Amino acid sequence: MGIPPERFETLAVHAGRADLTELGVHAPPIDLSSTSPLPDIERGGDSYESMAGGGRPLPDGGAVYQRLWNPTVARFESALADLEQAEASVAFASGMAATTAAILATTGGGDRRHVVAVRPLYGGTDHLLASGLLGVEATFCGPAEVADALAARPDTALVILETPANPTLDLVDIAGVVRQAGPVPVMVDNTFATPVLQNPLTLGAAMVLHSATKYLGGHGDVVGGVIACDETTAEALRRVRAITGALMHPLAGYLLHRGLATLPTRVRAQQETARELAGRLARHPAVERVFYPDLDSAVLADGRTGSLRHQMRGPGAMISLALQGGYDAAKRLTSSLSLFTHAVSLGGVDSLVQHPAALTHRPVAPEARPSANVVRLSVGLEHVDDLAADLETALAPDATGPAFPEQAPTVLPLAAHAAGPAPVS
Repeated sequence: MGIPPERFETLAVHAGRADLTELGVHAPPIDLSSTSPLPDIERGGDSYESMAGGGRPLPDGGAVYQRLWNPTVARFESALADLEQAEASVAFASGMAATTAAILATTGGGDRRHVVAVRPLYGGTDHLLASGLLGVEATFCGPAEVADALAARPDTALVILETPANPTLDLVDIAGVVRQAGPVPVMVDNTFATPVLQNPLTLGAAMVLHSATKYLGGHGDVVGGVIACDETTAEALRRVRAITGALMHPLAGYLLHRGLATLPTRVRAQQETARELAGRLARHPAVERVFYPDLDSAVLADGRTGSLRHQMRGPGAMISLALQGGYDAAKRLTSSLSLFTHAVSLGGVDSLVQHPAALTHRPVAPEARPSANVVRLSVGLEHVDDLAADLETALAPDATGPAFPEQAPTVLPLAAHAAGPAPVS
């Protein structure tokens, strides 16, 4: 684009749109064609071979078939690559389809059939790896144990981590894990941070994964996944996508591209509200513990505590709470809120609440499952006082009076991650 990455707002608005004036349109077009006319047998066949092998359509050969290529999806991919400072990105029908493709692209066709996964992880990713469904073995470990896990398994093809992690918001030192991994590629799930707050490729990661359903789309009306990476890796991912049919629908590509334009504005506004709510909740008598990223008290990859301000530009808009009163308190909270919709997913303009142990992390092994008293909040764009009042009413033993302090701190005074992850049940 020619726009420096630090001017993120401008890049978010204009990425993937450089040719619109030439096309004579203002909004990106949507190509819903399932098939494309072929110029002739030879050129069409050559273009097909290029795309089936993970390449791009040939200029004079056509796109052939949507399972191989779609220009609307390609616009979103180009824009997301710009925001993640990547050579390319590859979009999929969902975040789990993207995760599956990354595992297959790195482990398939060779003798490296092992993956190291840093817990905690999104429950779907954890379950996929533990299931053995893809014919791979997985070792689960903490961020300081990656080197040992790799030494024990020289057939490791991929290291997967998520930071901030789902649902306890643990921070993982990306550069530290990359150093431990050596030549083994590292994939970072960047869904919670988004490219607004974190760019893992600049810290040495090989792939950056997003459940695009979340912040990238931002409105709860589209499902998708995307991986940013170098062009060689993108070719391998596109090859898996073509073979497995894990394509993104062009309407989803359009909606996700549109969502990128407001991404920095949304994320920063949601973050400011979350920061204030986390501070208030930390002093609420019904709350046992608040999980919210403390960039100055993160557990680094070698086990030490230090700052990750070089890694993240802000703590984000996700909060998890461990409640006094156990599972019953968690159940009561989720059913008592009105502005927070009780629903899975996250990152939209409206606020959500969910119980990870019963839902997103239900299939995770018991030793890695979140505690039954933990609920997760995705903070939206509502006014902070309205969200605080909703939480206050739902957390109060009765409705007789406020429980929040009148002068709540705007910065969470807890080093939540220095003490390690939440207890598991």
